[in-house]
Amino acid sequence: MRIRITHETVYHYSEPARSAIQLLRLTPRGHDGQTVLSWNIDMEGEARLMRREDWYGNIIHSLSVQGPVSQITLHVTGEIETTDTAGIIRGGVERFPDIFYLRETPLTRPDAAIREFAETTAGRFDNVLDRAHALLNAIPERLRFDTEATSSATAGADAFAAGHGVCQDFSHIFLAAARFLNIPARYVSGYLHKSGEAEQEAGHAWVEAYIPELGWVSFDPANAISATEHYVRLAIGLDYLDAAPVRGSYYGITREALDVRLRIEGARQVQA
Repeated sequence: MRIRITHETVYHYSEPARSAIQLLRLTPRGHDGQTVLSWNIDMEGEARLMRREDWYGNIIHSLSVQGPVSQITLHVTGEIETTDTAGIIRGGVERFPDIFYLRETPLTRPDAAIREFAETTAGRFDNVLDRAHALLNAIPERLRFDTEATSSATAGADAFAAGHGVCQDFSHIFLAAARFLNIPARYVSGYLHKSGEAEQEAGHAWVEAYIPELGWVSFDPANAISATEHYVRLAIGLDYLDAAPVRGSYYGITREALDVRLRIEGARQVQA
C-alpha cells in the first residue's frame, strides 16, 4: 500500500535558548518490503541540517541552531510504498552480525521477574520462532497500554513490574526476555498506519528478532502481531536511545515544551 506521512514537531522555549542541537532519525531506508517514493525534511528559521549515517546504517540528520532561539519547527513529509512480507525483513542495511543484538542495555536488562517470565512463557519451546511468538502473545496479556504510565527513560524491568506502559516499554520487555533466551533482538522505531485514524499522537515502536531459518523477523508486542504493510520502518538499535526519532539538547536557562502533529494515511485518501 502507499502511505503518506506528515509529521510536524515544534519546540517551544520559555526563555530564548543560547543554542540547540537535535539528532533526527526521521528518514526511512528502503528494504524488500518498503520503497521510499519521496521524503523531505524542512526547517523554519535559520538552522544547519547535516545528513549522515550512524553505525547501524540509520539515516540521521544533525540539526544545530544558534540562538537566541525561542522556537524550532520541523516538518517531515513523504510517501512510502509497502508490501506485506509476513514480517520478514530482507534487503536492508546490516552493519553488525546478529549476535551483536544479544547485548544488554540499561533499558533492556532483564531482572529476576523478566527472566522467570521468559522461561515460563517461552523456555519450553525448542524452536526459536515459537519462542518469539510466545513472547509476542504473552507480553500484552501481562501489560496494560497506558500513555501516562512511563517516560522515555523507563527501563523495561520497571514497566514490567508496574504492569503498564507504551509500545516502547512493550518492546524493551520483549528485547530483555528474548536476549535472555539467547535470541538476538533489536528495537525498531517507525510509523503505524491505522485505518480511520489519520491523526496520531506519536510514532510507533516494535522489535525484530533473528530467526535462524528466516533471518530478521518483526514482532509488535503492543499489538501481538508481526509487522504488515501498514508499518513504516525508520531506524533500528539496541534500544530506544539508539533509534529515537528525535533526541537533543539546548543551552540556556529555559524550559523546553514539545508539540507534535502527526498524520499517517493512505495516499489514495489524500488524493480523494
